[in-house]
Amino acid sequence: MNELLFTAGESGARLDKFLAENAEKLTRTAATGLIEAGNCAVNGVCFPRITKNHRLKAGDEITLTVPEPEPAEILPENIPLDIRYEDNDLLIINKPRGMVVHPSHGHISGTLVNALMHRCGDSLSGINGVIRPGIVHRIDKNTSGLLLVAKNDFTHNALSEQLKAHTVKREYEAVVHGNVKQNGEINAPIGRNASDRKKMCVIFDKNRNAREAITRYEIIANYKDFTHIRAMLETGRTHQIRVHMAYIGHAVAGDEVYGNGKPKWLAGQCLHAKKIGFTHPASGEYMEFESELPGYFTKMIEQF
Repeated sequence: MNELLFTAGESGARLDKFLAENAEKLTRTAATGLIEAGNCAVNGVCFPRITKNHRLKAGDEITLTVPEPEPAEILPENIPLDIRYEDNDLLIINKPRGMVVHPSHGHISGTLVNALMHRCGDSLSGINGVIRPGIVHRIDKNTSGLLLVAKNDFTHNALSEQLKAHTVKREYEAVVHGNVKQNGEINAPIGRNASDRKKMCVIFDKNRNAREAITRYEIIANYKDFTHIRAMLETGRTHQIRVHMAYIGHAVAGDEVYGNGKPKWLAGQCLHAKKIGFTHPASGEYMEFESELPGYFTKMIEQF
């Protein structure tokens, strides 16, 4: 069970609509189901006294309990993996562009998890349940590069704590549109886009559900219409680099969601998780790994 807490910022919003706009990946239909199942309380009061069309008042405290999804049968699949490091506690995987990290609606096979289950069997952490075994953090389907996988719960918890403390080093490289003038930092909260639930956006409204997000970036090279940058994550929000760079007017090249579409001559989204560094939970040793840029990425740079 996941318990989410919200505070209504203004009066008049319908409860089902408020939940759909503020709870990640929740539709109004799903919100209605949770309300009528007694999984939503407004100031401690639940269904049937509180219904989907209940009108909220400013300052109302809303508690939403979201049951864990019924696990689909996730099958092991013999999918080749580019493993950069492996021991009894963890793996470092170099994920190719186009591979989904874990199964979800519409992606129940061909994912990194399917491949990991074939390779590792039951020796993956269970912290995130059967759908995300071993997955400590993730990168987008169309982003390539390095990510950590935990083989046991001790390692998973320890790495998660390092992520929360911002002590895991995560460096990306990207080609972005336009001419970036100088190195910088973007400190702008990110939350769910109210008009398109599949997208994220920068939100400064304190009455909406957004989380702190900080990205630092450095210029590697400037070209006529593009800039090659290095981006360092201080936080790890969904689509963070893509949202932040689009927010300052320099969308990632090839980003069909936050950019201007993908140019026909570009083979993919130019965003790569190039470097990761962390303290190994078992040995206490600091470890750092780096992967080469994928071919379509370097081909784009070479043409400038």
